[in-house]
Amino acid sequence: MKVLVVAKAPVAGQVKTRLGAVIGAEAAARLAAAALLDTIEACRAAGAEGHLSLAGDLRDAVRGAAITAALDGWTVSPQRGDGFAERLVRAHADAGPGPVVQIGMDTPHVTAAALAAVAGGLVDHDAVLAPAADGGWWALARRDPADVRHVAQVEMSTADTCADTRAALERAGCRVGDARVMTDVDTVEDADLVAALAPHTRFARAWRGARPGGES
Repeated sequence: MKVLVVAKAPVAGQVKTRLGAVIGAEAAARLAAAALLDTIEACRAAGAEGHLSLAGDLRDAVRGAAITAALDGWTVSPQRGDGFAERLVRAHADAGPGPVVQIGMDTPHVTAAALAAVAGGLVDHDAVLAPAADGGWWALARRDPADVRHVAQVEMSTADTCADTRAALERAGCRVGDARVMTDVDTVEDADLVAALAPHTRFARAWRGARPGGES
């Protein structure tokens, strides 16, 4: 299995901006760094070959050295394109042919078993879409990078993003399977829920220190 992680370098002011408005840009960047490290760890636990499509520079990032070390043996490519949807399509092209499971850095509670379940859906389908609770999606698996070509026209970060992405995959001729729903971390409420679901993750520890009224 190959996993494609599409992420931003956790630089203050450039990641988790909705949370940053509440807890501050530096704390939000620390959360993003923890989430990315948790995600990479889950991919490694799944035995996946790793590819990171990165926006930004880890040399400028919070915990950049730790993230770089965690990526040992992975392929890292810069994100290309105008708009996130186009960058997703190009990231899949960079990841190359064959089965790929693509995720972001917003589900630090993801597990190796959850990744394997998404990949397993490709046995009977051309693509698998894993919905997020907010109407988006947290994972997309495909057999061929051409399968995601129409995703470039999908508006991201809306309540209809998952449904629109499914329609784009179907326009490419894909039989689309489903996977479990998970919560993306965008708000204080999301962070509370995810930290409670996975209390031993780096993300949960970082959130307990960053949350308004939480631990110092």
